[in-house]
Amino acid sequence: MSSSSLVSLSSVISVLTSLAITALMIAGMWKVFTKAGEAGWKAIIPIYNGMTLFKIIYGSMGKFFLTFIPGFGAVVEIFALVRLGQVYGKSVGFRVGLALLSPIFLLILGFGDSTYDKPVDSFI
Repeated sequence: MSSSSLVSLSSVISVLTSLAITALMIAGMWKVFTKAGEAGWKAIIPIYNGMTLFKIIYGSMGKFFLTFIPGFGAVVEIFALVRLGQVYGKSVGFRVGLALLSPIFLLILGFGDSTYDKPVDSFI
């Protein structure tokens, strides 16, 4: 096998892996949204899915726009994933897992037996 065909094969495998992870994230997010009383289709629309997620975890979409601040936005997204675990009544360990391995933990959260609790006010 030549080196160019190995590069092509590697590229195909990378694309397929990325598509599979994206599909798992969408499936998990879809279920998380429906458990919270939102329409599942909102999980497939970029930007709007983030706004909906922030509505679910904070009660409003306003804090979502903090994610556009360079550097600080990444921290806000990590806090948002931790907060998502909180509004579903998950342990601290699960919340850390949600922040570190979100595709897997979103599936567990969405397809598991956890229930959604309305968010309470918090700074972030």
